[in-house]
Amino acid sequence: MDADWLIFHPNPKKPDLKLPAGAVDAHCHIFGPADTFPFAPERKYTPCDAGKDKLFELRDFLGFERNVIVQATCHGKDNSALIDALRASNGKARGIATVGPNITMDELKEMHEAGVRGVRFNFVKRLVDDTPKEVFLNIANKIKTLGWHIVVYFEAQDLKDLEPFLKELPTTIVVDHMGRPDVAKGVNHPDFQSFIRLMEENKNIWAKVTCPERLSVQGPPYDDVVDFGAEIVARFPDRVIWGTDWPHPNMKSHVPDDGILVDHISRIAPAEAQRQKLLVDNPMRLYWPQK
Repeated sequence: MDADWLIFHPNPKKPDLKLPAGAVDAHCHIFGPADTFPFAPERKYTPCDAGKDKLFELRDFLGFERNVIVQATCHGKDNSALIDALRASNGKARGIATVGPNITMDELKEMHEAGVRGVRFNFVKRLVDDTPKEVFLNIANKIKTLGWHIVVYFEAQDLKDLEPFLKELPTTIVVDHMGRPDVAKGVNHPDFQSFIRLMEENKNIWAKVTCPERLSVQGPPYDDVVDFGAEIVARFPDRVIWGTDWPHPNMKSHVPDDGILVDHISRIAPAEAQRQKLLVDNPMRLYWPQK
């Protein structure tokens, strides 16, 4: 484990917010345990162990029914820990994998059987090495045949350069953490309004209204992030999902309390109907669609 690694909160508060029945934590991760699922040699960080048992325990404590587990960059393209967790979840988890250009359809179908429903393209330069866009487009054309979608992770300053590429992708796109806006600039700044415009003009683009703990300048209870999430939820109620981001990789400022994060939901989605879509209807449509 990195010397400055912040281990997830050992005793989060019980949320004051009562979640709707069937709520989905639609963005979380697992790390290892490393003695069973070693971390990738090319990783940019070495985390603590945070395996499936801890994740499922937190799910039940917070009041969620299901998880969507996103492959962590510390595991690279080895999705073994993810697949193991999905198979142990009794159908209560879906996954977002990270794959390389040589992935075969047979391998993708095996992942689908385990519960994977999408792939993640990471453009955050401090976390991953640069990958040619043609590689991503090739993967996108493979996974669209399975009905999967693409999760993209980027920082606000990179949106302008990425936008033409995003418009080429042939699937639903889900943007991590609202495109990581600089909240100090406010919701009316052109940077955030560019992201709003992107969602307005591209009906296949969704957003995760997640990670106030990463975006906040002020810290808990993340007052400075509320307007950003609330704006997206109000404008695009059918294209938003939410997740804890447990176990909060690469946090440097503080250890987030997951109970406080759940209570933040009521501030960005104050109406019960909004929370029903955000936490149940939308993630179920995306990850557990009715046949």
